Amino acid sequence: MSLVNTDVSAAQAAPQTAGPWAVALAGFVSVALAMGIGRFAFTPLLPMMLHDGTVTLAEGGALATLNYIGYLLGALLCLFIRPDPVRMVRVSLVLTVVLTLAMALPGGMPAWLAWRTIAGVVSALVMVYATAWCMQRLDELGHPTLGGLMFCGPGVGIVVTGLSVFGMVGAHWLANWGWIAFTVLGVLMLVPVWRVFGAAPPSVPARAGQAGSKDAPAPAPRLDLETWALTVAYGLAGFGYIITATFLPVIARQAIPGTVWADLFWPILGVGVAVGAFLATRVGMHHDNRRVAMILYTVQAIGVAVAAFWPTVPGFALSSLLVGLPFTALVSFLMREARRLWGAAAPKLIGLMTAAYALGQIAGPPLATTLVARTGGFAASLATAAAALMVGAGILGWMVRAMPVRHAAAPR
Repeated sequence: MSLVNTDVSAAQAAPQTAGPWAVALAGFVSVALAMGIGRFAFTPLLPMMLHDGTVTLAEGGALATLNYIGYLLGALLCLFIRPDPVRMVRVSLVLTVVLTLAMALPGGMPAWLAWRTIAGVVSALVMVYATAWCMQRLDELGHPTLGGLMFCGPGVGIVVTGLSVFGMVGAHWLANWGWIAFTVLGVLMLVPVWRVFGAAPPSVPARAGQAGSKDAPAPAPRLDLETWALTVAYGLAGFGYIITATFLPVIARQAIPGTVWADLFWPILGVGVAVGAFLATRVGMHHDNRRVAMILYTVQAIGVAVAAFWPTVPGFALSSLLVGLPFTALVSFLMREARRLWGAAAPKLIGLMTAAYALGQIAGPPLATTLVARTGGFAASLATAAAALMVGAGILGWMVRAMPVRHAAAPR
């Protein structure tokens, strides 16, 4: 009996294999926490901080820029370390919650600059290691298309934080109360995903022909022209969306002062993000990722331009939706492309691409605040961002023509 009990106890103590939906939802919640709260809760809370008099617009831009510099540092770190992905994701998610709370504590700009920088580092670590781990596990389980579900996370996070801030403004909350509320939400999100990331890998190899099959030849990692072109295009995506993602409520309040819609454009963008990412899961793995991403870049460029040239309630609503729809959907397809090019070594390439994306993000807020000081509005910076996205689309279109994917119809 003691031997039987020992065996039962050991079986109970051993980590269980998580199913494909559990893995996909764990990625979804992790990215929602790291990005939707850890990074982008700042966007709807910035007008509240401006109203409270705790920051100026230039200081808000500096906080955003330091966060994006942190994101760059986190991405670069991924190029030089080989951690246990599960441990890295867990630690980073805990730090995300702690740093969200830190924004509500006394300390002023010096402390906030430090917290936002570190928050950027850990959000990059979650983006690289959570997505790579989940995509690898879903490949092993034979459900690679579910990987797109995790990219709905930022959109849902943006919707939740945006609508929450709309209610906070109506209730005349202070901004630090909002940071505390999002800390509590972060804890509630962290608890259910903790065990999934500790789950055992599948014991049965993927079937022949499926992505992740042990019999499939692994692509050789090479920093060639194709890899660099993909990285540059991804960096332009980071620059192209970031001015809207950082300043949308501020832009709307400046263009149409007094409207109650100003705080609702951000959650509209979040709805677009979630819908676009979900639709990406319906696109089969046989499609050329670069061709689909090229279309998404073009849609986002149109969305950014609409806000510059049609600064009305319908214009901002349309802009928010068009900027949101491709936001993480294009990330999903270009992450797929990274896995196609580098296979199991994809986290290194994803880290390089994320670093380029972060450089684009870093350039956005200083450019916007500088042009606002010179022109009195955001139209010039938005037009520049739209042009950058079109250049990115052009690079991808050139790649499709000059570097065709062989056997694109074969399952991966």
